[in-house]
Amino acid sequence: MATTILNIQGMTCGGCVKSVTNALQREAGVEKVEVALAQGTATIDYDPARTSPQQLAELVDDIGFEARPAA
Repeated sequence: MATTILNIQGMTCGGCVKSVTNALQREAGVEKVEVALAQGTATIDYDPARTSPQQLAELVDDIGFEARPAA
C-alpha cells in the first residue's frame, strides 16, 4: 500500500466531498479515502500496482474539480 495526497480546487460543500470520495473509492486499488474540505485535500491509501496519483487526480478532474498530486 502507498499513500498520496491530492490538492483539490473547487470543493465548496459536503456534497462536493461526497462526490470526490465516491469517485475515488470506485477506483480499482483504492483502499481508503479521507477528503478534507477545509484543507482542499484528499488523502488516499492505494495499491500502486493498480493505480497512480496521476490517475486518481484525473478521476477527480473528470467529475468537475481540479486535482493534482501534492509535491
